[in-house]
Amino acid sequence: VQLVESGGGLVQPGGSLRLSCAASGTILSMGWYRQAPGKQRELVARITSIGSTNYADSVKGRFTISRDNAKNTVYLQMNSLKPEDTAVYYCKAPWPNGSWGQGTQVTVSS
Repeated sequence: VQLVESGGGLVQPGGSLRLSCAASGTILSMGWYRQAPGKQRELVARITSIGSTNYADSVKGRFTISRDNAKNTVYLQMNSLKPEDTAVYYCKAPWPNGSWGQGTQVTVSS
């Protein structure tokens, strides 16, 4: 499956962004990861084929992962963004051993 992320950009602290990951075919589980400069890639959120979700502690209550099966697309709604959320965000499907998208840059800065 091929994955294409979109929706990244520059946002002020406290702002919101919605990332999209569009797949070329049916996806089951998917994960959103992020990698900040000089840091390891980390799992931010994941969603299963039946819609069960899990989040990293650092984003709980601020980020929401969801899916639109008709569009083969998974979203990551990011609210109350902080400078430490700055990273390149990647989707991966099927989770945990599938393909990576190309990444989309999210920068949180005033």
